Amino acid sequence: MLVEIKELRKTFDNGTKALQGVNLSVNEGEFVVILGASGSGKTTLLRSINGLVDYEHGEIKFCNKIISPSTLPALRKQTGMVFQDFNLVNNLSSFNNVLTGLLDSSNTLMSMLYLFTKEQKKQALSCLEMVGLLDKAYSRVDRLSGGQQQRVGIARAIIKNPTLLLADEPVASLDPKISDSIMTLLWNIKLQIGLTVICNLHQVDLALKYSDRIIGLSGGRIILDAKTKDVDEEYIRKIYDGHTAGLFF
Repeated sequence: MLVEIKELRKTFDNGTKALQGVNLSVNEGEFVVILGASGSGKTTLLRSINGLVDYEHGEIKFCNKIISPSTLPALRKQTGMVFQDFNLVNNLSSFNNVLTGLLDSSNTLMSMLYLFTKEQKKQALSCLEMVGLLDKAYSRVDRLSGGQQQRVGIARAIIKNPTLLLADEPVASLDPKISDSIMTLLWNIKLQIGLTVICNLHQVDLALKYSDRIIGLSGGRIILDAKTKDVDEEYIRKIYDGHTAGLFF
C-alpha cells in the first residue's frame, strides 16, 4: 500500500468542514480519480497528502511512514504535483520551468542560480519530449496554449522520477478535446514509468475513461469507492445530484 489515510478531518477558519473523517488507501500503480463537485473537499484532500494543507485530526501514511514535519521533505522528493492553473513561471522557458521541479531535491544554492548539472538538463529535455513539447523547450511558457502549458506542468512534475503523482483538476480550464489529450498523456505516463496517480476531476466521462478506481467525494465524505469497471454513469452522477442515501460503503 502506497498511501493510507485514516480519519482525516479539516475545518477551515470560516467554519467550513472540508474533510469529515476520510479513510482511503491507494495501492502502488493505481490510477485513482477523486470525483466530486466544487466544494466537495477534493483539493483539500490532495493538498493534505503533500503537506500544503494542515489537517487537525487523523493521519496519512506514505510508504508505511506517517507524514510529519520530519518525513514530509522525503515525501515531497517522491511526489510530483500537477496544478489546475499550471503554476508556471511565465517569463521562463519551458525548459527552465521543468527544471524548477528539481528545486527541492537539488543543492539549494545551485538551484537558486539555475546551475543545474548536464544530466539534469538532459533529463528536463527528455521529460519535454515525453509530453510532446521538445520543440517548445526554449519558448516562454506565456506564449504557449493552455494545453501546452499543462504539458510543461506535467513534465515538471515527473522530472524527479516520482513514485506518486498528484493532479488537482488538471483539465478544469481546458476545452474537451485538449482535456482528453491531457488525460491520455497522464495515463500513458503512468504506464510508461510506473507511477501511482491520484487525480481530482469533476468530469464524470473522463473519470470513467481514465481510471482504475473512482472515489466519490461529497461534503468532505467519501460516498463511493469502487473499481471503475463496476461503476456506470447513471449511478455515479448521483454524487452530483445529492442522492447519496444508500451509497455509503
